Amino acid sequence: MSGTTMKIMLGCFFLLLIAMGASGVAAQTYPNKPVRFIVPFTPGGSADSLARVVGQKLQEKWRVPVIIDNRGGAGANIGAQLAAAAPPDGYTIFQFNIANAIAISVYKKLNYDPIKDFSPVTLLAMQSFILVATPAINVGSMQELIALAKAQPGKVIYASSGIGGSSHLAGELLKTVANINLLHVPYKGSGPALSDVLSGQVHLLFNNLMASLPLVKAGKLRAVGVTSAKRSPLAPELPTIAESGAPGYEAGTWYGVVTPAHTPRAVVNKLYTDVKQVVEIREVHKQLSGYELVGSSPEQFAQFLKAEVERWGRVVKFAGVQID
Repeated sequence: MSGTTMKIMLGCFFLLLIAMGASGVAAQTYPNKPVRFIVPFTPGGSADSLARVVGQKLQEKWRVPVIIDNRGGAGANIGAQLAAAAPPDGYTIFQFNIANAIAISVYKKLNYDPIKDFSPVTLLAMQSFILVATPAINVGSMQELIALAKAQPGKVIYASSGIGGSSHLAGELLKTVANINLLHVPYKGSGPALSDVLSGQVHLLFNNLMASLPLVKAGKLRAVGVTSAKRSPLAPELPTIAESGAPGYEAGTWYGVVTPAHTPRAVVNKLYTDVKQVVEIREVHKQLSGYELVGSSPEQFAQFLKAEVERWGRVVKFAGVQID
């Protein structure tokens, strides 16, 4: 080996040591300035509430401002594009959610890649849907829904909050698992969809469990089943869709924390450790009682994210859903 080659190799080695040292120092001092927490939804919804509770606790822990930056629109893609383009230093974090995992299969043109453009930090929380029915169709169980849908194929209508969204694809997944034919009618948001289910203009809706329970208890809606794999502690008396006619069915929504790709691993680990500590606080559990708080490791979240992109990609392909 020539002296020149040896010098080059030693130079590269020392540069690597310097880079590793800089990463470690960054993690030790992180964060020492305000952190922007991008939420790809407008203020006031469940995603925003989750981010604000977690952000407040991180702010108290770090003693630096955590600024919630609501960037709603385009199916959660505006916020994702902004986050993907941010410097990978840990000072921009993003509330990644199921819509971002679905987007790569739904949109013909997408300015980010949900796998390549982000560094997974943690799966923060999960939420079940409940499939509710208008009392007008006299359906109060999954078995009754399957019987009605098979007797009147294509006549039972389910609403959603929009094409390609999680409530839409929850219905498409049910069609495949239960082998039934339902008619999909998309709305611009869950509010108008719920209103038309209440009035009986459409028959079914996959909706937020917490928001729907009061309407079920008041008799304004009927519960068909919850979409989680196990019964929800919020309503343990309600069966899952999987146990009552559609084995293997599971849907819902989830929220994670990611940073732009190439964020130093030491910073990702620090962020994960701190977020996990926050979701283990008893007060946080009380404030977020409608969520299943998780706090998975970066490796676990990366595996989960890859599996979700693939799973919903198959559903999108089956349904033939695509948005320009």
